[in-house]
Amino acid sequence: MEHPEQEKIPYSLNSRKVAEATREWLQKRGVTIPEIAELVMMLQKKYYPGLTMEECIDNVEKVLRKREVQNAVLTGIQLDLLAEQGKLISPLQEMIENDEGLYGVDEILAFSIVNVYGSIGFTNYGYVDKLKPGVLERLNDKSLGPVHTFLDDIVGAIASAASSRIAHRKQSELEEALGEKPVSDDIV
Repeated sequence: MEHPEQEKIPYSLNSRKVAEATREWLQKRGVTIPEIAELVMMLQKKYYPGLTMEECIDNVEKVLRKREVQNAVLTGIQLDLLAEQGKLISPLQEMIENDEGLYGVDEILAFSIVNVYGSIGFTNYGYVDKLKPGVLERLNDKSLGPVHTFLDDIVGAIASAASSRIAHRKQSELEEALGEKPVSDDIV
């Protein structure tokens, strides 16, 4: 209990703690960076045959450094955990627990990640969300127990954002190789 004579310390965001928590919770929920990178490779290998897993991992890492992405990851995982514990209000509890097809907030949260790197990420996201390859198939498997209503969409969105980041970077590299000065260098 707060004493009247004690002043409340104002909240201050600790970006390092948020970044660490994001990685920690992905790991606790059984998702690895290389698994996400495999999705990136699947999405981009047709367009960039020389693409390496190291490049895919690097781009996933860069996406995970974005605060907007970290916020979405932590929010989605928290909602999945609350659903597992039965701590959401009804009917929200049942909708998230059963990954109700007409409940689209999980996709809306994923869009906040995809949107960080432009519209190409939306097409990549739609593709992996429908196909559910690799780690997404496991996360979407309801028979395994954990609720991953948000996490499967978040992981697909991270892979899609990393794929979009690669596409933008490769275009800039091509322009530089042709002696052109890139018009935009805002894809960080």
